[in-house]
This record gives sequence, structure tokens and C-alpha cells, in this order.
Amino acid sequence: MPPSFDLSELFGSRGGAVGGGGGTPVVVKMEDPNNWSMVEIEGPNAALHGDKDRGKNAKQLTWVLLLKAHRAVGCVAWMAQGIWALLAAIKTRLVLSSRSGDSDSSSSSGKPQHKGKLHQFIRGFLAFAVVMLVVEVCAHILGWHLRFNRPHFHLPSPKDLSLHSLLQTIYLGWVYVRATFIAPPLQALADGCIVLFLIQSADRVLLCLGCIWIKYKRIRPEASVELLDSGDPELPYNGYPMVLCQIPMCNEREVYEQSISAVSQLDWPRDRILVQVLDDSSDEEIQMLIKAEVLKWHQKGIRIVYRHRPIRTGYKAGNLKSAMTCDYVNDYEFVAIFDADFQPRPDFLKRTIPHLKQDPKLALVQARWAFVNKDDNLLTRLQNVNLSFHFEVEQQVNGVFLNFFGFNGTAGVWRKTALEDSGGWLERTTVEDMDIAVRAHLRGWKFIFLNDVNVLCELPESYEAYRKQQHRWHSGPMQLFRLCLPDVVTAKASISFSFFIPLWRKANLVFLFFLLRKLILPFYSFTLFCIILPMTMFVPESHLPVWVICYVPALMSFLNVLPSPRSFPFIVPYLLFENTMSVTKFNAMISGLFQLSSAYEWVVTKKKGRASEADLSLVTPKEELAEAQQLLRGSSDSQVETLAKLQEQEQVARSKAPAPSPQKKPKARFYRKELSLAFLLLTAAARSLLSAQGVHFYFLLFQGISFLVIGLDLIGEQKD
Repeated sequence: MPPSFDLSELFGSRGGAVGGGGGTPVVVKMEDPNNWSMVEIEGPNAALHGDKDRGKNAKQLTWVLLLKAHRAVGCVAWMAQGIWALLAAIKTRLVLSSRSGDSDSSSSSGKPQHKGKLHQFIRGFLAFAVVMLVVEVCAHILGWHLRFNRPHFHLPSPKDLSLHSLLQTIYLGWVYVRATFIAPPLQALADGCIVLFLIQSADRVLLCLGCIWIKYKRIRPEASVELLDSGDPELPYNGYPMVLCQIPMCNEREVYEQSISAVSQLDWPRDRILVQVLDDSSDEEIQMLIKAEVLKWHQKGIRIVYRHRPIRTGYKAGNLKSAMTCDYVNDYEFVAIFDADFQPRPDFLKRTIPHLKQDPKLALVQARWAFVNKDDNLLTRLQNVNLSFHFEVEQQVNGVFLNFFGFNGTAGVWRKTALEDSGGWLERTTVEDMDIAVRAHLRGWKFIFLNDVNVLCELPESYEAYRKQQHRWHSGPMQLFRLCLPDVVTAKASISFSFFIPLWRKANLVFLFFLLRKLILPFYSFTLFCIILPMTMFVPESHLPVWVICYVPALMSFLNVLPSPRSFPFIVPYLLFENTMSVTKFNAMISGLFQLSSAYEWVVTKKKGRASEADLSLVTPKEELAEAQQLLRGSSDSQVETLAKLQEQEQVARSKAPAPSPQKKPKARFYRKELSLAFLLLTAAARSLLSAQGVHFYFLLFQGISFLVIGLDLIGEQKD
């Protein structure tokens, strides 16, 4: 419960109320205002104390009152200072945002967008909450809440009609309406969300138990590099299959160099690997830089090609689909895919390809992501918690027990025949990686996840970039679910396999993979903690148990943090942040499920290129650097001329470019839905004080502050 400064117990006496008998002598020991103690003196002569003792007792109690007042004033001053700082931050954000005109209500093109229905609903709910808070405060001051425990609505007689009685009657009518018509359906909705919450929690516990079993039994996919041995000493590399490495990118100036460099240094026979740089950039200067980087590695003897699409249709799926139409692709058996910020280690192919050679029914080998900037700020730390659980628990368990999980879109190696058998890359959703994985699974192909093979990459460091990424990741699966549900029901295995898809695999795909983890999770998380919980504060006839608000979420957060033990100090911020992100995930889920226009938005996640030079030098052997220098000296004249021409064009473009303006501070952003929910939860927290609901008050208070921090864009790095 909130702190109480009730001092009535200090004035009691053995005889009853104050003044009913004599006071009880006490001794107050005080070293400083924050360190004091009070000892009650009892004895057979206590009744003999007269007015002198009573006067001493009154002075001692005065000291106690002063100490209590000192603490209360200190608490109020601390809260006032925090509120003042928060209001100052809000003012600064609003002023800067009004100058820059940059908020979540404006698109990148500068055209205002219409406010969504979800935001309108939240604003309406906030207005209702503020009005009801004022009404309830007035009712508590006037004592109406004590008179109407069992309301029976009736109109006052004309003789008793007055403003006071009329207001009483209106309040009584509201209490009757909320108890009779609002509370039952609200409680039914809350109970339904609690059931979904428990089902999803049970699924998470089972996944953790599966991970513990894997670690206890030391289960992991194994394949020997000896599978690549040709057995012919004269042709030792004939056992190495042909591998095509694809690097799709689009206007990613900060990271293109590190990905091309890392993939070009993979430890694989150079005549049996080809690197495709699939550039969808619309910026001509970035195109020129990427061409120069490709030519640089081509001079070093790397088989690398540059491919650019003038018309960027289908986003990443269209880029990959276009690349697979090249004639030379038919010569390759496996396809490795890396996004522009991913840096595989030199032994990546030697640790993944043997698994595909060992099992002809295996379609995909997925590696784990490792983050070079996971400790940069609070946002990246919280992302690391989420993704560590996703890889080490979800994907590892599903890979071991089901041989299926969603392809992550990068850091994986596909069998080319599996891609072709599954229908290839399709442009129908914004999650082309999950789309191809589901279709391959329905054709009977198997996947494995290698938890011990890490590929370096970056996490988005600004909340704006992370928010857009999460919107795409949660709207795309709902698009895919609508499109592939008929295919799941009627699916049969590929003609190359002799079995049909079992019914339990289809049930896992529909109920666990799509409904529970992609639809139910964001639905109950937003509805239960952002709508139903504050609503129960204004409709106290319905309620949520404390274990739903506190104990079970705390347990789930503990399980999520287990794969990243260094993040245990951030378990409370993680719990609050996940509830805060529920509004973005819920909005994305609705847009994908009902095919709204925002479901088709594709925004490239901006990265900073933090791992460009220092980390690559760690994974680049000195022998490779020496060999590269020797190849560069032995390059042909035509290649050198072409490279010089590109470098000259780059220098001319930079000289013609306008002088860089002084570095400006990042634009202030604020997010309207998050701010509206912050004020809604804080209003509900104030209402919970009237009902003396301690756990509910603290949860609503801290969750409201969390929404306020996110709404003011005070987490992560500011986006320029």
C-alpha cells in the first residue's frame, strides 16, 4: 500500500481514547532526524506519574510528530523535484518538436497522416478516466461512496429535490450502471485475457524446460568437416560444394563495407564461392561507393559481382528473387544470405555446410546473431534480453524437437533445391523470410539451428528505428497467416519425400507458431495491462488478482533474462518496457490482420556501422591481409583504371557537394499513443489510491512513467 502517516496509535492509552486515563511514558532517543527510536516505559509505578510525567510525554510526542513531519516533507520535496524535472523535459520536447515539426503524426515525406482509430480510442478512454477521477474524488470527499454499498436506483421526491440530492442521485445511478452492466462483461473479458496469459506463460515455461533438457543432455547438431574431403590428394577441394553468398542492401552507407569485407574473407576455395552484392540503393553516391568496394575485392582475387535493380519492387524479397534468375546461379548448390550489417567469421561456411551435406532432407542451417553494441544504452540491453531468449530458447528448442522455426532472414544457409521446391521468394508480405520457411516446412523440409555459430551484427540504437522494425516484424506474420492458412490445411509433403505432413505439425504451425506467439501475445499484453487494468480502477466491481499483475509477469521476466545472466539488474525495466512496446505490437498485429495500409510499410532499419574496422581486424588473419596486398599489386591494368575512375568520380561528387552544415542536435520526437497511455495509467494510479490498492498503484505508477519515458523518446539514442 502507499505510505501512511497515521499517528493515531501514538495517542492511545491503557484506558481507551486520548484523555481517558493518563499517558504512557516513553523515551525518544534521537541521534539525527533520520535516526531515532522510541521506548515505552512500563512499571508498577506508572500510575503514580503526575502532571510532570504527562508534560514530558507530551514533549516527547511532539518530537515524534516533528520527525514524522520531517519525513513527510522530505518525501513530498523529492516527488515535487522529480515531477518538476519531468515537466521540464516535456516542455523541452514540445518546444523542439514544434520547431522541427517532427513527431509520430508526420510521415517522412512531411505530409500529415490521419490519427489512427487506436489513438482516438485511447484519447477517449483518457478523457473518461479524468472525468471519473474527478467524480470519485468528490464522492469520497462528500462520503457518498460509504452510503451506496448496495445501490438501488430511485429518483428523489420533488420535496427533496436539490442540487446536492440531484448529484447524489446521478452518482448513485452511475454506480448502479457500472455494477450491473459494465462490470460483468469487463470481468468476463479480463478472465478471458487471464486464460490466454496463462496459456502463453505455460508455453514459455515448456520452452525453458526444453532448453534445460538440451543443456543437460548436451544435445546439439554435429557434422564433421571431413565430409568436405574429396579423398583425392590431387584435387583436395572437389569435395567442397559450390556456394553462392548474397548480400542484399539498400542505401546502407554505414555498413556496406564491413559486410562485403567479412563475406569476401570466408575460408572457402575461391573457385567454389561467388559473392553477390545485391544493391537496391537509390542514392547514386552510395551505388558508386559500393561498386568501388566490390571492385577492390575483385582485384584481390575474390569472385564477387555487383547487381543493381533500377526499379525496387518487392523490397528485399524482390531483390533476392531477381538475383536467383541469373543463369550462373544454376551452378551453385547452396545459398548463404547476409544482411548488410552482418559479419560472418571466416569459418562460417565450414561449420554450416557439412550439416547440409550430411542430411539431404535438410533445407536450412540458421546461425545465431551476436551483437557488437548490446551494452551501448538501455534500449540495446533490453533488445539483447529479448533476442537472447529468442535464439537460445525458442529457436534452439524448436530446431531440436520440431526441426522447424522461422528463418531470420540472414545468417543462414539454404539448399537451393529447397528454395526452388518451396516456390522461391515471394513478394506478398513484408516477412519474406518467414514466408519461405513456412512453405518449406509444409513441403517436408527440415531446419536446424546452430547456437554455437555466431554472426556479428548491430542492434538499432534509436527507439524510432526499433519501433519501425517491430512494426514490420509483427504486422508481416499476420499478413502471412491470412495468406497461408488454406495452404497449411491442405498441405502435403514434397514428392521427393515419402511421408505426409502430420496433423500435429499443422496444429503446431497454426496454434503455436501463428496464433499463440504472433497474435495472442500482443493482444492480451496490450488489452490486459493497458486497457482492462486501468478500467478496473474506475469499475471496482471487477478486478484483476495481484498474481496476474505482479507474480506471474515477474516469473516470466525472470525466465526471459535467464539466457543473458548479465542482464539480471535490468529485469524490472525489461518487464515495464515489454508492456510499453505492447501498444506498437498490438497496432502492427491489427494492421497486418486486417490488411491496413501501414502493414505494407518497409523501412530499412538504420545502423551506425559500429563494428566496421576494429571487429573485422580481429577476425582477419594476417596471412589473408598479406595475400590480399599481393593480389592487389598483381591486378590488371583495366581493373586499376576502372577503380581509379570510380575514385575520381567519388572525389568530384564530394567536391561538388555543399559544405556540411554545423552539426545539429537530434530532432526531438514524441509519440502520441505512448503519451496518452502514460497519462491514462497515471490517472488510474491516482484512482487506485482511493481504493487503497497497493500493488495496483505501484504497477500503474511505474508503468505510466515507463510510457512517459518512451513517449518523450528518452530511451536509446536520439535519431538524427
